[in-house]
Amino acid sequence: MEALIAVIVVAIFVVLVLARSVTIVPQAQAKVVERLGRYSRTLSPGLALLVPFVDRVRATIDLREQVISFPPQPVITADNLQVGIDTVVYFQVTDPRLAVYGIANYITGMEQLTTTTLRNVVGGLNLEGALTGRDGINSQLRTVLDGTTGPWGLRVARVEIKAIDPPASIQDSMEKQMRADRDKRAVILTAEGQRQSAITTAEGQKVSAILSAEGKKQAAILDAEAERQSRILRAEGERAALFLQAQGQAKSIETVFRAIHDGKPDSGLLAYQYLQTLPKIAQGDANKMWIVPSEFSKALEGLSRLGGGEGENRSWMDVDAPAAGNGAGNVTAAASTPAPAATSLDTSTWFESQLPPAAEQPEAKIELSSIGVEPSLPTALPRPEVPTPPSLAEITRDAQQQGGYLPPAQGGGYPPPDDEQQR
Repeated sequence: MEALIAVIVVAIFVVLVLARSVTIVPQAQAKVVERLGRYSRTLSPGLALLVPFVDRVRATIDLREQVISFPPQPVITADNLQVGIDTVVYFQVTDPRLAVYGIANYITGMEQLTTTTLRNVVGGLNLEGALTGRDGINSQLRTVLDGTTGPWGLRVARVEIKAIDPPASIQDSMEKQMRADRDKRAVILTAEGQRQSAITTAEGQKVSAILSAEGKKQAAILDAEAERQSRILRAEGERAALFLQAQGQAKSIETVFRAIHDGKPDSGLLAYQYLQTLPKIAQGDANKMWIVPSEFSKALEGLSRLGGGEGENRSWMDVDAPAAGNGAGNVTAAASTPAPAATSLDTSTWFESQLPPAAEQPEAKIELSSIGVEPSLPTALPRPEVPTPPSLAEITRDAQQQGGYLPPAQGGGYPPPDDEQQR
């Protein structure tokens, strides 16, 4: 029985020795080993052997990057306002030996260091600077913490300010200020919009007025051009009408002159025409007195001869009987004079105008270049040749060549009667 107890005791001792001599280090961790109370070595991940009852593991250190969030710390700004600031620190243990022997508790030490550094940094800023300058505060905190925790075997990756909580009264004032600032910007934007609207409206009215004035100008120019063309065409029409009227009068005078010459009027006919003209002389409201001209007696004598009076045996109304047989009958030399053969008049060209149609005249085409418009089609058309109407001298010369007639204004007139020619 005693032997069995001894065997059990020896087995337990062996198991205990083996347990104390073998250790396993997990990945991303390190173990600090002390031998007889002094630092011996740092065990890396894996299986490690220890000297039983001589070596012992002092601490197991996590080598991964760690995140620590500190509670809100009261901080007074430069404008004497107390705010609560929450910070978050990202760090990593780089030397397990220093983390164990460099500081008793690196977590507590980092928290206190962060609080003091934060108060130093934020204490030099006002509330608005602290609220808007978080990046600068984070950079300064990281620089101070990384430089201070280096002897502790720590590396501070970054420091972030999670929240800055000002007092309730300050928050209310900030909200009012923000609301007032937004109202101010809204008023400014509204005024700017009204200003731009007024400017745009004025610009539109200006352009509209300019275009209206341009339109009125063009309309006035076109009206003036149309009036000019109308007057030119009217004048051309009147000129053509006068020319045609002159041609008609010339033909009429020529025809009457030729008819008179062909009829060979005597003094009796002229006296009869003279008596027909005398009543027209006496017409008129302004005629109070009428003096009988001296030629009136001669006209009566001629008229009496026309009726066959005072020894005249023959009147101009008498008609000679036709001759019978071969030359039978006694006729006077004047009565037996053969009548001239009737000639036909060619009136086909009397009313033909030598002017071009009004639509083809250059005055009827509006020259768009005169009003500042560049037409797509050329407007410079050649002016048609317009024949110049013959002058009065040419008409008189033509009449003289045709029938020997000369107007009274140039010393001519109707041919004298036969008795005057005989005299």
